[in-house]
Amino acid sequence: MSGESTERERSDAASWYAIDGGEWYAARDATAALRDVLIAAGMERDFPYLRADLNAFGQGFVELGRISPETAERLAELLRLALADPNEEGSAGT
Repeated sequence: MSGESTERERSDAASWYAIDGGEWYAARDATAALRDVLIAAGMERDFPYLRADLNAFGQGFVELGRISPETAERLAELLRLALADPNEEGSAGT
């Protein structure tokens, strides 16, 4: 029995690094891309909780955090405009 617990402890030790996988870098790169667009839109102060994150399973996430109702309305309007512009190359509306 003690051999099993020792093996389990060894496999759960700090030798497991989620950052070794691509998930952290994907989350970080996506966060940076979103940050750059928010800066270009003049909304860099509207997303104070924007960050890259990993869960306990090593899955990457972009944490947007809480935003004000005004920021949500502005974001919704920007998305509506992006979807409505048929001339924009790579637009979600095409």
